[in-house]
Amino acid sequence: MARGTIIIDQARCKGCTLCLAACPQEVIEIDDNVLNAKGYHPAVLVDPDNKCTGCAICTVVCPDACITVYREVRVRA
Repeated sequence: MARGTIIIDQARCKGCTLCLAACPQEVIEIDDNVLNAKGYHPAVLVDPDNKCTGCAICTVVCPDACITVYREVRVRA
């Protein structure tokens, strides 16, 4: 299975929750304990079991381009 991770620019995130709904692995949540400078609760990656595959669906649906995706490079033997 592919592996990946995402970085969410919390300063720009407006907490619209589109990435939550789009994530097939359900590893993105809204951080109710944090407010950014704009007054929004930003999205955060919660992935203790490394379920993120780096599919990039969250990046495609993010209206503010706040999400960067990193995928693990597979080396063929």
